[in-house]
Amino acid sequence: MPASEPVHLGRKRAVPSCPNPLFLLWLTELRDEAKDKGLKTQYTYQKAISSLNKYPLPLQNAKEAKILQNFGDGICKILDDKLQRYQRENSPNAPIHCLPEVAPPAGRQDNNSLAPSTKKKAAGDDGKGRGGGGGRRKRVYVPQKRSGGYAVLLTLYKQSQIPGSKGFMYKMELQSDAQSLCDKSFTAPDVGSKYTAWSSVSTLIQKNYVIKTHNPARYSLTEEGLALAEHLESAEQATKDVPGQAREGARGEGEEQEEEEGGGPGPVDLTTTDDEDEEEKDEDRLHCVERLICTGQPSREADGMGSSGKPQNSETRSRNLNAARLLPGTYEIILCVDFIETTGGSNHRKQELVKELQRNGVNFHVRKLNVGDFLWVAREKLAPVPGRSWLLVAQLAEYLIVSPGELRAPAGRELVLDYIIERKRMDDLCASIIDGRFREQKFRLKRCGLRRPCYLVEECGSAASHLSLPESTLQQAIINTQVVVDGFFVKRVQDVRESAAYLTFMTRHLTKLYQNCTLSCRSRELEGDGGGTEEDRGSPSCSLISFAEFNHGAMKNKCQTVKEVFARQLMQISGLSGDKAAAILEQYSTPHSLVSAYERCESEAEKEKLVSSIRYGKLKRNVGPALSRTLYQLYCSQGVLT
Repeated sequence: MPASEPVHLGRKRAVPSCPNPLFLLWLTELRDEAKDKGLKTQYTYQKAISSLNKYPLPLQNAKEAKILQNFGDGICKILDDKLQRYQRENSPNAPIHCLPEVAPPAGRQDNNSLAPSTKKKAAGDDGKGRGGGGGRRKRVYVPQKRSGGYAVLLTLYKQSQIPGSKGFMYKMELQSDAQSLCDKSFTAPDVGSKYTAWSSVSTLIQKNYVIKTHNPARYSLTEEGLALAEHLESAEQATKDVPGQAREGARGEGEEQEEEEGGGPGPVDLTTTDDEDEEEKDEDRLHCVERLICTGQPSREADGMGSSGKPQNSETRSRNLNAARLLPGTYEIILCVDFIETTGGSNHRKQELVKELQRNGVNFHVRKLNVGDFLWVAREKLAPVPGRSWLLVAQLAEYLIVSPGELRAPAGRELVLDYIIERKRMDDLCASIIDGRFREQKFRLKRCGLRRPCYLVEECGSAASHLSLPESTLQQAIINTQVVVDGFFVKRVQDVRESAAYLTFMTRHLTKLYQNCTLSCRSRELEGDGGGTEEDRGSPSCSLISFAEFNHGAMKNKCQTVKEVFARQLMQISGLSGDKAAAILEQYSTPHSLVSAYERCESEAEKEKLVSSIRYGKLKRNVGPALSRTLYQLYCSQGVLT
């Protein structure tokens, strides 16, 4: 950086302009033409524009752009043709890394020059209003008051103003803090809609107001987002003392005047397309119909009014949408069965389990579980709305051009109890040991966030003697899982019927155990697993994670950190269990830190014994010299391993 350039403290440097403005201009024109014609290629061009904006080096021709994401042969050929025409009409040596003062003929004829206004257009603003005329400016994106985007921007802004702030927020904490500023729920969609207030975050990211980084995701404001949030905060402060009705009327009249005269930003709007506006109108009509069917009164929620006709308090709306606790009697215990346990393989045997559960009167639900085969959830009870006429619903659904299924009642919240079961037949256990799934499953069960994992092992009787592994090896694996190494609870049964009986007993036991408990929802992302003291006392844990967070966190193929990949890598070494891998990760969290530690050792003998004295497990045993030597050879050998 030149010495004369001032240093900006406390803020990011301004992002440099794109070094390929001609290519950017042509791509913008292509996108606008496709948009005017209603072609879906506009989205392809927009992705190419985003990639080109991020590329910091000048391109000599379009073929060099093939290394960029979203640049295919078609786009590169179009840009090369435009470049050749540009050089023919100007000169072969015409500069291509800056915009000329006069617009080339290859551009649109409705642009008089490539002055600063054209540069603004190349950055993604076509300078047109919604009607397509030149007299009206394009509407500036400003989130609607008390919408999801509005709440997220203000929450991130307020967090950034706190002294010593970390500069970002995690998803769960951002949703929790922003809920009081939003009328919609960040977690539960409204009736007849699949969108929540959180859906608007993708728009904020696309508009470059919010940036998402890391895993777990961290959300922070960009320079543009900070400026918009400051504007929203100042507007909020300025209108705090103004009565609601006068403020709404003044805002509506001012916006209409600004849009007609083109003298300022357009109406406050969450979207920029007509289709999405129509979607919002349909949703509003749907809420009105639901209100009319359920209570016989029109909905006044759109005006911020309660059922009594008085303005709703924001805290009251937040509490109604996202209550923190489930009181005794307001929830029921349900057994969740992984759909793999009811389909595929021996269909007769798997259907037998379902029939046994039905015969025993167990309240169960079949769904996709990303880890484990059985678990229990506390589902909130929602009382049916009296007086609902489904004939009227069907008629109104036909009028609204929606299906009657979209007018169903919202599902209750679900919190996962701290009990999860992995079911293993002896033949399945044998196969999972051979292909490595057994160790991986135990590792994932330990990290799933539930404190009481269990293995349900079905004996196959004489069939166990015909498996690929000796029965003694299988029995030793079960004992290691139960006592010596992993510390899982293991329940042995003889057949499917006994498995169903055990699941029935556990369902009834948990129903009785939790019948007088007040359950609260916690976040693994913010609080970790925690709760060890309750487990030690033997009392049930009443601080539970939601099913959605549990199942998302247990995804097998989700993005992983370097530490998680390193742990999986270590566990591929023969004899290196999950406890040993965890102990090594406490000392060396990445391969780089381990290799750096080897480089600091003075002799080969010291390198071979580097991790031998690391203690693991409850008994605090040493990893040992043999595994330490294997680890050293794996990460430090230059040639082929022997």
